[in-house]
Amino acid sequence: MRSRPTGAALAVPAWAWLLLFFVAPVGMVIWFSFGYKPGVFGTHANDILSFDRYVEALSPTFFATFTNTLWVGILGTILCFAIGMPVAYWMAFKVNPARRGLLIALVLVPFWTNFLVRTIGWQVILAPEGWMSQILQSVGIIDGPLALLYTRTAVLIGVVYNYLPLMILPLFVAFDRVGPALREASKDLGAGKVMTFLRVTLPLSQPGIIAGVLLVFIPLMGDYITATVLGGARGNMVGQLVASQFQTAQNWALGSAMAVLLMLVITLTIGVAAALIWVVSMPFRSRNRLVLGAEPEQTPPAAPAQPVREEVRS
Repeated sequence: MRSRPTGAALAVPAWAWLLLFFVAPVGMVIWFSFGYKPGVFGTHANDILSFDRYVEALSPTFFATFTNTLWVGILGTILCFAIGMPVAYWMAFKVNPARRGLLIALVLVPFWTNFLVRTIGWQVILAPEGWMSQILQSVGIIDGPLALLYTRTAVLIGVVYNYLPLMILPLFVAFDRVGPALREASKDLGAGKVMTFLRVTLPLSQPGIIAGVLLVFIPLMGDYITATVLGGARGNMVGQLVASQFQTAQNWALGSAMAVLLMLVITLTIGVAAALIWVVSMPFRSRNRLVLGAEPEQTPPAAPAQPVREEVRS
């Protein structure tokens, strides 16, 4: 009788894929970051290992660019969350279940178009001679041509548009799993709509919120297409510097050092954000904590009532 494959054997293809296409490339990037550029026509050499590329990557130019990247990444993630949460809540609780498939398809429509084509579309929209600029001038909202293209604001608009579906879909799945029974039970116990959302829906959808934030923040920090097309020199991001070192300057050692620093700062930012959220939510967790086996608080017994004596007159 043939034995069935165990759980470890079934996970072998996934582990092989992870090792081949994630661990190995990241390891090569870390290894290249300790090398140097051997000459004009060379890309990297690792016969002499040092931290010089990291020192070179931490120049004032790189630090200013990274500050701009971190600002765009955090603000873009916050905007995606602020826009995506109401949309996901509406799709999960307010829309007829028969129409949810159509709405999910509409959310996924941007992913059916090339990322670069979508970004160039916003370049056409935000151009000073574009149709949006002409409409705003015709209705009197602005006096001159629209001056949004090649600014940090244009980069922010582009990243929110490109990564918003990655926030909506996990939030929708998390809200949909809550189900109407728990919300109805909360309302039956006297909680209003706001309290039900804060005490029932939002805590139960925490895994979807975490997934959406990670799916948006991590690729957004490394995005360089949006910054190149919509930002120009004013919207420079770290991804552009890394790409230029690999493609234009052919300095793989310096580009690898910049990439490693970017990964470290992304990890540090996520860790700091998680620690802050944990500290802020600590009072709410301690207040709502239920200890199994704990004896309930006993109130002191009330004093026995004194019997009323009636005076009997003889």
